[in-house]
Amino acid sequence: ANMLITLFFAFLVSSVIATKKDSALPRLNDTEAVEAFIDSAEVVIGEESHGYKEFLAAAKRVDSVPAAICTVKEVWADYSLSSDTITLFRKADNHQENLVIADAKKLEADGLVNFISVNEVRYITEYSQVTAVGLFNSEVKSHLLVFANRGTKEYTELKKEIGAVAPEFTGKFLFVLINGAMKSNSKSLSYFGLKSQDLPRIGIYDGDSDMKWLLPEGELSAERVREFCQSFLRGELKEVEQAGSKPKTEL
Repeated sequence: ANMLITLFFAFLVSSVIATKKDSALPRLNDTEAVEAFIDSAEVVIGEESHGYKEFLAAAKRVDSVPAAICTVKEVWADYSLSSDTITLFRKADNHQENLVIADAKKLEADGLVNFISVNEVRYITEYSQVTAVGLFNSEVKSHLLVFANRGTKEYTELKKEIGAVAPEFTGKFLFVLINGAMKSNSKSLSYFGLKSQDLPRIGIYDGDSDMKWLLPEGELSAERVREFCQSFLRGELKEVEQAGSKPKTEL
């Protein structure tokens, strides 16, 4: 029994030392480890030594995004990095967003939290003033919009149902959840000719053509949403009347 206690104690001591050194962030020492880490979640971040303290503070505050450290320069090259960089990888549009530390005027935890929050585009991103920046900066310009009132049964069910479809359209659509119960989103709703009491509804907005469509009323199933997205990709919606378009009257 005594031997067991000594071993356990020795193990405890060594694990405490390891945690202190790495401050609980995983160290990635080869490309394989980095790839496995990137695959582990929808949005992840990794960085190097300078600015470590601020990075650590920011990572703690945005705990929904896993963070790790890689100090192996040979691995950096595989991700086209050549200097100390904070890199955010996301799956929704296969995007890698780099913040080169030398280029940052000043590095503060607040600024890093903002960098992460703005670029934290997910398979389904809830629309807000912060996430809007990342959504509109993405190379993917077509948005599948889920209009629903948070707090309702439909909101939770829709998020789950559509969350299963979103990964199929990686790089083609960004799926955006617009909470109709929020006053600040009423503009987005009226742009589609909708009011909070009309929800839930599904729409598509195409940034390239500045056109928008609503899925006709009816059951909001994964199948219908999938078909709606595919009909857009096939170019069939161009013939369909746009959402919220009222006939213009002559003055």
